Amino acid sequence: MKILAVIPARGGSKGVPKKNIKPLGNKPLLGYTIDSANQSEKLTTTIVSTDSEEIAEIAKANGASIPFIRPKELAEDKTPTIEVLKHAIRFFEDQGKFFDAICILQPTTPFRREGFIDEAIDKFIRTNADTLISVLPVPHQFNPHWVFEVSDAKEGKLKIATGEKTIIPRRQELPQSYYRDGSVYLIKTEWITKYNTLFGETIGYIESASDDFVNIDTMEDWLKAEEIARQYK
Repeated sequence: MKILAVIPARGGSKGVPKKNIKPLGNKPLLGYTIDSANQSEKLTTTIVSTDSEEIAEIAKANGASIPFIRPKELAEDKTPTIEVLKHAIRFFEDQGKFFDAICILQPTTPFRREGFIDEAIDKFIRTNADTLISVLPVPHQFNPHWVFEVSDAKEGKLKIATGEKTIIPRRQELPQSYYRDGSVYLIKTEWITKYNTLFGETIGYIESASDDFVNIDTMEDWLKAEEIARQYK
């Protein structure tokens, strides 16, 4: 299977200014994801998609391929990830290069265990899923079967979020639930190009390690990442 890995890294970060190239430990944040991708034996091609010449130069210095500079209109706050992927796919198709699947590797989740990307690819191929995502367990108190939505705001009434009429009484009876952590996404290319979605009919999963997980969006997240980087230096 031919897989294109895309590391999206736009220049307009606000929660943590310039976070993609901000030094974390002994390398820029972006460098951790580049290293993980370059260690993979199963990714066919890996690129960084950025609108920033500065990010592009730092990414190159850390071992990344930058085949193009992303147009500014595809690097806005509200630009959907799928449009970034379509742009990359079209770039390569114009050169006669086609990929069976796309792998999204977000630099904001820098810590992946060794071999994790290839484990995900193996499972993606083995299960023939349309999409595979990395996940972490939902704490039982936030399990969707124990979450409520407002059914009548005026009367102050709630309903079980899953639509069930009766609540599951015991923690031990709750089904295992997960949330996507953003570390790895794998999607068959046709679901992006033909159906305009990152999620196909079948969704596989691989569980990340919770001890060294962080998704950096705020300065609080950044401080957590610095602590993890010190521990694993």
